[in-house]
Amino acid sequence: MARGATWDVGLEERIGHAIGLEGRALDANFFGGVCINLPRHPAWGRVQETYSEDPILLGAFGAALTRGVQHNMVACGKHYALNSMENARFKVDVTASEEVLQEVYLPHFRKVVEEGAMAIMSAYNSVNGEWAGQNETLFEEVLRKQWGFKGVTVSDFIWGLRSGPLSLKAGLDIEEPFAQARVGQLPPALETGDVATWDHVDRAARRILATQIRHYATRDTDEPSKSVVFSKEHRALSHEAAAKSMVLLQNEHVAGKPILPLDPSSFSHVAVIGRLANAINTGDGGSSSVKDCPEVTTAYAGIKAALPSASIKLEEQDSVDAARAAAKVAEVSIIVVGYTAEDEGEFIDASIITDPVLLALYPEPDTPEAAEAKKAVLGKASSGASNILGSGAVDSKAGGDRSSIRLRPLDAEIIRAVHSVCPRTIVCVVTAGAVIMEDWRASAPGLLLSWYSGSEGGHALADVLLGKVDASGRLPYSIPTTEEHLPYFDMEATKITYDKWHGQRLLDQKGWKAAFPLGFGLSYTSFELAGLEVDLNSKSAIQEEFTLSLSVTNTGSRAGRYIAQVYGQPQGVGDDFPSRVLLGFATVDLEAGEKKKVDVTASTRPLKRWKNGTGFEWAGKSVVLEIGGYSGDEAALTQEVQRERLT
Repeated sequence: MARGATWDVGLEERIGHAIGLEGRALDANFFGGVCINLPRHPAWGRVQETYSEDPILLGAFGAALTRGVQHNMVACGKHYALNSMENARFKVDVTASEEVLQEVYLPHFRKVVEEGAMAIMSAYNSVNGEWAGQNETLFEEVLRKQWGFKGVTVSDFIWGLRSGPLSLKAGLDIEEPFAQARVGQLPPALETGDVATWDHVDRAARRILATQIRHYATRDTDEPSKSVVFSKEHRALSHEAAAKSMVLLQNEHVAGKPILPLDPSSFSHVAVIGRLANAINTGDGGSSSVKDCPEVTTAYAGIKAALPSASIKLEEQDSVDAARAAAKVAEVSIIVVGYTAEDEGEFIDASIITDPVLLALYPEPDTPEAAEAKKAVLGKASSGASNILGSGAVDSKAGGDRSSIRLRPLDAEIIRAVHSVCPRTIVCVVTAGAVIMEDWRASAPGLLLSWYSGSEGGHALADVLLGKVDASGRLPYSIPTTEEHLPYFDMEATKITYDKWHGQRLLDQKGWKAAFPLGFGLSYTSFELAGLEVDLNSKSAIQEEFTLSLSVTNTGSRAGRYIAQVYGQPQGVGDDFPSRVLLGFATVDLEAGEKKKVDVTASTRPLKRWKNGTGFEWAGKSVVLEIGGYSGDEAALTQEVQRERLT
């Protein structure tokens, strides 16, 4: 999600290349990490693994990661489809109309397929009454027939299907990560041929072999050495990504000037406050866990290194009084609040390990040692012990969907207490999804989303706070003012229906003002837009894209980055279609006073509705194109275009 906040697909492609190099150097050839699920609700525990609430951003970043990775490893898009609940993922049936699927929850998967991803991973949940791992509509009808996918389909790990024969017939090629349900279920089923046949086996085998051959024939010829892992170049890339990701939400005047960027000559005493201020906090402890990282720079360490002449007071106690005391003698207070892997992330608890439905998917132990091992695992599970799946696995008491999308009440108290004695207070929020901030953000003149920012995060944070780089991150989702402005969410639901309305689209439909809209973020400089042109001669019938151009001028006194965002308002549509949709975006770096022409590629797909059984059709007779700094930007340049000119 932090990388999504950069809105920089070129950077994401470079990150994908680095991931591919490191994986291949360690003898891997498959990357199951192109996660592009749309987070319908910000409480989803694995929201950190995806990029945005918007299909255009999800598709663009998933495609960029795919391009980068597949120089060296097979890239696998996941979790297909409708996976955005964590605690209930093994039992929930998610229903959605064909229209909702095609317009909202599948476009980004289509984009990744078009980019050439060689693998797609199914989800754990059920989709419209059938488990995703054995859903023939998703695999054969949509993925293969509609989109022309030529690669392999793989299950999610361990419990990714319920019927081996049915999954094979439905088009699931590989059961991951080892021989499990199919090894016992397929041989007798193939004898009868009632569900799965040897033709289905042959189909899957051909797909697997073809994908392997294509991968080895097209990957880079140079073999990377293990020295690329955590190399100087890759650490620099991590530093760059972390710095570009951080989103400045508030930058109020204190003593007559914006609180950020900080001027080191104006202070000598700094308080760095909060339980997370010096914590190694790289995110989830499950599938996206960062294992055995040689070095992680915390917020405190990064700030201390950047301010060698200042007196830095670290206050980690979870105490309002201690925080207030530290802030009282400081000229600047930096508070680090938010979440850890105990609050959000992948979730497997004892009830899942001992679920008889899931246990039935394991093959029977074939040796006394295997039987004893299974008995030991179940014994640990029933007692609630952590790490029941072995070293590095998910902690049974950690992660999962968030029960609240606010900070802890104690965090809010600390923020208010610190600000009451130190006007120059900056709050850095470590999170993946949206956080409702209305109860304390008046006490945060400086407010920054600093994310789970990786091994170089502390250095990157210092760079942004001190203005060594522009505050250039932009929100990849909207932040509401209240939970009442979010879709219904029950983390233990067994049935739920998804419609078109979530995030910024829901706020727009209801007329609710966001605390911070999709695409929002402040800069340390200012920009001026002019000269919008829509180049309809550039339109692509295949990809359904066209180009807009404009000039952007940096009117401030320092270098900065502008993210040009194109939105479309389809005209004449009813309440059953979004009033504003993201169509495309582009980044531009400008020196002080510099002016550049910027070309932005925009997609027409979000302007079309799905007509069941026949495909897409235009939603409105015309569209008002807006190009600006965020969704609903009043300073955006606009132009109305008739749909015939875009066809």
